[in-house]
Amino acid sequence: MPHELTKPASLTVAVLLSVGRHPVTGRARRADQDARGLELALSLSAARIELVHAGPFDDACEASMRGYLGMSSGYTETGADSVTLVEQPSQADVLPALSHALSESLAPQLVIAGERTEQGEGSGMLPYQLSESLGWPIVGGIVAVEAVDEGVATLLQALPRGQRRRLSVRLPAIITVNATATSPRQSAFGPARRGTLAVVEQPAVHDEAQDEWHVEPARKRPKRLKIVKSTSARERFKAAAAKSDGGGGQVLTDVTPDEGAAAIHKLLKEEGVLR
Repeated sequence: MPHELTKPASLTVAVLLSVGRHPVTGRARRADQDARGLELALSLSAARIELVHAGPFDDACEASMRGYLGMSSGYTETGADSVTLVEQPSQADVLPALSHALSESLAPQLVIAGERTEQGEGSGMLPYQLSESLGWPIVGGIVAVEAVDEGVATLLQALPRGQRRRLSVRLPAIITVNATATSPRQSAFGPARRGTLAVVEQPAVHDEAQDEWHVEPARKRPKRLKIVKSTSARERFKAAAAKSDGGGGQVLTDVTPDEGAAAIHKLLKEEGVLR
């Protein structure tokens, strides 16, 4: 249901953007949760929108950022026709540079971010670290900003099983967008190409923790032997406490290690874990 938004024209909203990754092809794209955050910002008709990305400026970055710029068709008066690129090396900790850009250069009243990125660390900790660095409150799981009045934002937060909760937070503040927020509009080619990428240099802080990491493509997870489907905590407890029927099992006693290994190997193949 649409809500009437009452906001001062001076409201500045910064949307944090990241480089997305297509789950099948692996190609760079706009990240789904960040695009939902931009869609939420575009619903604030009286706000001025600043698009911000911190990281290396390469082909993947440009392709992703232009995907976001393509969403701003008809909204060029809000300032969503450009992206501020806080350029940082790939091994840098973007938190100090991003915090400085938000507090000194852009000075927004509201910062919107996705819950986590689609590549890299993907820990979802950056918005919370920004909140600690800036000293601003943070609210997670937001699906809508209903109103902003006299420096107080009224938010709609997603809860489990489709429930919603209305909250109020005093600005400036940071919010993260839930995956059930409004789906982002398609990216238009014309605005995507006409939009500008403004590169801003900030001192880089090396992330020493990354030096110890070994990054490799994730492998497909093995098939589970048993999946318990339940709709309530009571049913999950009953399923966990229930005794196994054991009708199709086999008890092996007094067998050699080779015979035991062969039986386990046969079971795993029957269950589809091994092929």
